[in-house]
Amino acid sequence: MTSEGIELRHATGIDTVWDTLIEVYAEVRADHLHQPHYSVERYGERLARHAAEPGWETVIGYDGDKPVGYAYVNTITSDDRWWRRMTTPLPKDVTDRPTIALKEIMLREPWRGTGTARHIHDELLAARPEEQVTLLVNPLAGNGKVKALYERWGYQEISTQQPSADGPVLTAMLRAIREPTAGE
Repeated sequence: MTSEGIELRHATGIDTVWDTLIEVYAEVRADHLHQPHYSVERYGERLARHAAEPGWETVIGYDGDKPVGYAYVNTITSDDRWWRRMTTPLPKDVTDRPTIALKEIMLREPWRGTGTARHIHDELLAARPEEQVTLLVNPLAGNGKVKALYERWGYQEISTQQPSADGPVLTAMLRAIREPTAGE
């Protein structure tokens, strides 16, 4: 299986994709759904909040009519709680740059290791006007493999944060969306 043949669909409204995102999330997180932070109900609350934020957009990958995974982002401003929750202060030149937060990226098991996650990720970022993208990752996920994957994609660790009291401490990472052109 490869990422070839995966159709990528964009959406900027939650109503038409809600069920799909919940379905994929529940399957990917099946082993963790008993933990309050990872429950489908809590995910639904986060998804509703994120989808109501400025610049929300998702890309969902489909193999035929089966959704295989997705990623979604929203715009964050220099005073966003995203930055305020960091455990270490960040330089102003980081927080003042136009930024999106990659809030979720999920991929069903059969499509892992095929390049599909990167394909979805890159498609989502391709037309974004922001200069940089940030994300949070559990450094223990996949015994560190998920964080290492993001590092291979060009993300660098910038801090840590614990967005919810019953959730894990997450590593905050950042990368440019594209290289600036001369004069920028």
